[in-house]
Formats: sequence, C-alpha cells, structure tokens
Amino acid sequence: MDRKTLHFRDLKTGSRARVLRYGGVDARYRNRLMSLGLTPGTEFLVQHVAPLGDPVEIRVRGFHLSLRREEAGPMEVELS
Repeated sequence: MDRKTLHFRDLKTGSRARVLRYGGVDARYRNRLMSLGLTPGTEFLVQHVAPLGDPVEIRVRGFHLSLRREEAGPMEVELS
C-alpha cells in the first residue's frame, strides 16, 4: 500500500501518522520532541486542534502532548 508523506502542519483531527524525519525543525526543538518520545518511527494520533489552529494536541506513547504548528510544522510524517 502506498503511504502518503506530508508535513505535521497538514494533519487534521483524527489523523494517525508516523514520524519520518525532522527536516526544517529547529535542532533544539527537535531534541526536545525526541526526549518526549516523539522519535522517528513513532506513531501518534491527532486528538484535537485548537479553534484557531494552534496548538495541536496529539496522543503519543500513552500521553497527550501539545505542539505548536509553527515549530513542529516542517516535521515530515507518513499517514498510517
């Protein structure tokens, strides 16, 4: 099955995705995300998007994490 690759900023509520790479994400922010368990290959679910589009709440490894689209937007993901 052909998987669709896109950026984190393009995901909608209910999307299931897997982290592919952190191209374009600030190195300090990338390290923070990885320390929170959002490493390449990790699957997550977009739980909620705030009314104005920011932040985005995801469920990853059993906990909820809120990410700002501006900071995490360039992260490349694959729909799962």
